[in-house]
Formats: sequence, structure tokens, C-alpha cells
Amino acid sequence: MPATRKSSRGRTPSGQPNPIDVYVGARLRMRRSMLGMSQEALAAALGLTFQQVQKYERGANRIGASRLFDLARALGVAVDYFYEDMGEDVVAASPRHMARAVVEPDVGQPDIMTSRETLELVRAYYRICDPEIRRRVHQLAKALAGLTGAPGE
Repeated sequence: MPATRKSSRGRTPSGQPNPIDVYVGARLRMRRSMLGMSQEALAAALGLTFQQVQKYERGANRIGASRLFDLARALGVAVDYFYEDMGEDVVAASPRHMARAVVEPDVGQPDIMTSRETLELVRAYYRICDPEIRRRVHQLAKALAGLTGAPGE
């Protein structure tokens, strides 16, 4: 496809999923993973197939308003959760802007908050029942990363 093609249904000029749809899908995956919920379990709760959940999580299929509402309820979050912390580079790739785009948007680096390693680390951290041990693990991680701060942070 030529790079000058107009955006169709919110996709990029090359036909790739819109970065906002990819971002929302990544937030969906992150929340589902944080809850320890499988794609199959989420799909069953919504009357979908797990393949449909996979497509939503990749941004391959766009999520309609009513489906987003159902997803938010099933995952115990407000609808705006899916848009929190969205970078300006992703916001600039909205379908409104893409309708006039002739080149691919530069959406920067992948969000580390949606990586499997980050999700596993956060899940393990919150499984530590003792608040004092959890505080010490937090201090250790900060010290190892060279982010030591004032005591009690």
C-alpha cells in the first residue's frame, strides 16, 4: 500500500492498527494480567472467544464504547483507566489527526508498564503480605537502580 493512502477506520496510512487502539489494548492486557485472569476467563465473562480478547489486546480489533464499558466492569476499573498516562505521541495518532496523515506516526518506544516482566514483578511484589518486607524490597529495588531518596520514600 502506498504511504500516502488516507487513514481508514482509524488505522494508520499503511493500514496498521491505530496507536491509540494498541495502547488501549495494552492497558486491557496489563489489567487482566494484574488480576491473574486468563484471556479465556475474561472472554467467558463477556460472552466472547479468547481470540477476540487477543485481537483487542493487540489493537487489531477496535473496542467499541459498549464493549469497553463491559471490559471496564469485568476488570474492576473505570473506563478512563484505558486512557490513563497516554503519551502525547499516541494522542497525536487519533483518527481525527490520522485522516490527514500521509506518513506513519512515530509512537516512540513500547510502554515498559505493559511488558510481561513488569507485570510479573508487580504481581509478585503485591503478593508479599508483610508490609515491612514489602517496604524493604521497594527500598532494595530503588537502591539497585540508583534511585535512593530520603528515608521513608
